[in-house]
Amino acid sequence: MAPAPQEAPRHPSPGDGWIECACGRRHWGLHGAAGLLLARRSPEGLGWDVVLQHRALWSDQGGTWGIPGGARAPGESAVDAALREASEEAGIEPASVLVLGTQVLDHGTWSYTTVRAEAVGHLDPRPTDAESLEIAWVATHAVADRPLLTAFAAAWPGLRAQVEGSAPVA
Repeated sequence: MAPAPQEAPRHPSPGDGWIECACGRRHWGLHGAAGLLLARRSPEGLGWDVVLQHRALWSDQGGTWGIPGGARAPGESAVDAALREASEEAGIEPASVLVLGTQVLDHGTWSYTTVRAEAVGHLDPRPTDAESLEIAWVATHAVADRPLLTAFAAAWPGLRAQVEGSAPVA
């Protein structure tokens, strides 16, 4: 028997909504958005893994993979928003995360902040709300093999370099 289709959340949060950006595109998050790029040494110790979210089909670019994240609430810092969203969507407890830095895509009227972090202690990321079809640890060398959210695909080469240690954190 096939699983029941997932529906959009019924209780919007402050900051949820689309904004017409100065870049000519529409973006999610009335006060900007943020996501958590969480990495760990692979269990074999030979490379790095990152947590990816398989986005619900009803979401913008549904069915693609990206990092847990979403709209910032009014007055909420990007780091707090990324940690909150990762907890809501993937069961990632903020106490199990060491924030290493941020990278901001700033469009003037809207911005997206990638919060780069490393796992400290045991983590069991998993779908914890209707926004995720799947949550998985994925080896950095295999990330681009998945259908990625468009903006994440564009940012991935630079983010991968940071995760693997060949580029400084901004």
